Amino acid sequence: MRALVSFSLVTLTLASVPAVLPAQSMPAVPATEWEVPWDGRPRDPFVAPDGQVFFVGQAGNYIARLNPKDGSFKRFEIDSGTHPHNLIIDPAGQVWYSGNKNGMIGKLDPATGKITRFPIPDSTIRDPHTMVFDAKGDIWFTAQNSNAIGHLETKTGKYRLMKTGERTRPYGIVLNSKGVPWFNLFGTNKIAKVDPATMAVTTYDLPHERARGRRIAVTDDDVIWYVDYTRGFLGRVNPANGSVEEFPMPGGPSSLPYGMASDDKNRLWMAESGPKGARLIGFDPKTRKFFSNTPVGREDNNTIRHMYFDKKTGLLWFGTDQGMIGRAQVSGSKVTM
Repeated sequence: MRALVSFSLVTLTLASVPAVLPAQSMPAVPATEWEVPWDGRPRDPFVAPDGQVFFVGQAGNYIARLNPKDGSFKRFEIDSGTHPHNLIIDPAGQVWYSGNKNGMIGKLDPATGKITRFPIPDSTIRDPHTMVFDAKGDIWFTAQNSNAIGHLETKTGKYRLMKTGERTRPYGIVLNSKGVPWFNLFGTNKIAKVDPATMAVTTYDLPHERARGRRIAVTDDDVIWYVDYTRGFLGRVNPANGSVEEFPMPGGPSSLPYGMASDDKNRLWMAESGPKGARLIGFDPKTRKFFSNTPVGREDNNTIRHMYFDKKTGLLWFGTDQGMIGRAQVSGSKVTM
């Protein structure tokens, strides 16, 4: 592990925010859900090259596959105590998953069930969290409770690791067009990036001490977007000057926005959550307006923790705390702006 790099703080200004349209005035997008036959918080679906959808059962300690054509499921057993948090799939169809309780990243071959294990060499980093591939097919990941960011060379198994500071809690992660990882520091009111060559971390202050960015997205202009889980805002960070603009979520301060993703039209999709259920919310950066509101699941406590947009099909995939795997047709849908 390299020596800790001091954070570089950036002065930010808070832009004015527009009025929010009433939720009932925004149309929904078509959505479908499948009930998972096993308990254990199914989450973080990802589409394989053949169209099959894989996801993890974090609390149930399994990996599973959904065939969207017929609704059938297949379960893959993994090491006890793994409790996978997230998975991503490479072009060869190999499933990479984060062992959130046993300090490793694993690779599953769905054709044979073979597992290849890549244990993290630092014993203080025990909880790989969310992962993303870079252009070389290597993996960047966060480790929330270990307060670390990491990089795994998938061909060699070599790790590079960097601690981000006590109680910073790195969470969601994305890469911009230049291959620079950006991530939330959920334990603070900061967004951060890491230099892929030096592992030096730079942080950007958010405009309120209570702000807690939980998930993150990037648009084609390399602007960074985040959801403020504690205050109910969508936020925009301009990397060129560090300025921040905030937009109050339609559900208000108690909307608990969590999962988020950007689509192929550079629109943002966020999941509000809470005791009254979950909702998918669409936002258009061009107009600076929220334009879609889609109820998900039962009108009961529900959370969507992570979302994945599949460019090939234009579908947004998600898992829910109500035990469902779902998708929404967000690209090409007849939602009017």
